[in-house]
Amino acid sequence: MDKMIEVVIDSVRVSLMSPQRVVVLRQSDTERYLPIWVGPYEAEAITVALQEIEMIRPLTHDLLKNVFNSFNARITRVEIVNLRDDIFYGNIVAEVDGKIVNVDSRPSDAIALAVRAHVPILVNPSVMEAASILPDKELPASTGGDERGAAGPTPEVSSDRLSIFEDFFDKLDLDNMGDQPKDKDEPGDEPPPPPSTKGKPKK
Repeated sequence: MDKMIEVVIDSVRVSLMSPQRVVVLRQSDTERYLPIWVGPYEAEAITVALQEIEMIRPLTHDLLKNVFNSFNARITRVEIVNLRDDIFYGNIVAEVDGKIVNVDSRPSDAIALAVRAHVPILVNPSVMEAASILPDKELPASTGGDERGAAGPTPEVSSDRLSIFEDFFDKLDLDNMGDQPKDKDEPGDEPPPPPSTKGKPKK
């Protein structure tokens, strides 16, 4: 198996054409990007963790992290391992009593957990080859992300930064959401309630 590619979270984008969000992952050693369509609740869960907003009660992904900790399972990394039928597949890798455990996951949930656990996000080279995008060389370099592989500084959640990716967002065809690779959503998933914040975001 080829070596996995480390990525960081470049930004969380808002689609003005639909309620969907786009999490843009950037390859840590080059200007190559992997956009993944996710739901608004999953995008919010990622953004809340990136901004280090203190919640009154744990959200679903905070609970999941606490469950791992309670069973002495150390999350070591999360992976985006496959792209089949326009659906991304994720994997959470944990170590328990010296043994490696792999947990099947939607990429959005895996990424939200990676931000909270401060672990690397890795992508299978075949997925990058199939779904990644290279911006035009004349476009300015995007900022954000952390070279450590875990989630970096707070990304902007707005449509302003879409100008950096005008070329490849045109290719994504926002009007035709059904044709785009997407996160592995399961029917019947209950979205978490909108978070309430306590105090100001941590610095």
